[in-house]
Amino acid sequence: MSRIAAIAPETTAPAAGPTPTLPVHRDTLVGVAAALLAVAVWAGWIVATRHATATVALPAEWLAVLRFLPPAVLLAPVWLKHGLLPRGVPLWLVAAMVAGSGAPFFLVVAAGLARVPAAEAAVLLPGTMPLCVAVLAAMVLRERIGLLRAAGFGLVAAGVAAIGWAALAHGGVGHIAPRLVVLGGAALWAVYTVAFRRSGLGALSATALVAVWSTLIALPLALMQGIAPLVEAGLAVIATQVLLQGILSGLVAILAFSVAVKRLGASKAAALSSLTLAAATLLAIPVLGEIPSGAALVGIALTLAGVVLASGVLARGRAR
Repeated sequence: MSRIAAIAPETTAPAAGPTPTLPVHRDTLVGVAAALLAVAVWAGWIVATRHATATVALPAEWLAVLRFLPPAVLLAPVWLKHGLLPRGVPLWLVAAMVAGSGAPFFLVVAAGLARVPAAEAAVLLPGTMPLCVAVLAAMVLRERIGLLRAAGFGLVAAGVAAIGWAALAHGGVGHIAPRLVVLGGAALWAVYTVAFRRSGLGALSATALVAVWSTLIALPLALMQGIAPLVEAGLAVIATQVLLQGILSGLVAILAFSVAVKRLGASKAAALSSLTLAAATLLAIPVLGEIPSGAALVGIALTLAGVVLASGVLARGRAR
């Protein structure tokens, strides 16, 4: 998609008059708006999950049900058409996709967010996802990492190290463990990314498949907790989580980011998605009352710069 987006302005614009370039500007505006919508949803997802696990004490198993059941129901025509095991997709790839972005991923991240401030989680999860994906893609898909991207990943690693050092200094090894759990979530997402690319499935089909399998995994685990936590949480909390987890994060953000990639190209869309780090930090201040520490601010700055470099958007701009 990024190649098409890069070539289209040169091949479609005639020599005379600026009018034919208007659709290009419209595409850019739509792409930026879609990317910012995805950023807002992802930031809200981090804060909402942190709030639910640390404040409301809603079990992660029930949160997983609220996260995956709505998209599984809404996308039922998609997964019913292709089946729970789509033809031509090996079982191990389906398992890797479900583990990497489905219920196992969610439960791991929720366990970490219960003890990690939202600002730090924003660095350790969306901030390190590109690094984890690049490392796994280089190992499995033999993709090459250029010098500029490598420098970006180095900055991401420095941002993570800043947060890890502060956690070690303030609370010892006990404070490192939950942050490693969140990093484990980023590693799982890398597994999903590589498995999804090898599966040949479309984004909507993969979303539906992960949602239905995750519901089948999470629902029995949630029922083992009983329904008392749902009753104690109240209807308002449940409705909020369904909206943020299931509808916005499960569907809207995925579709919005897909639009951003189509209109802007993968590199620019990835660069804009790095704003999730800052957005989650700012949102956590009024919602959770969490003021980011100095180490968190340093980690955010380093990771934000690293993700922009790692996205390749600066190299693409220089090449042009």
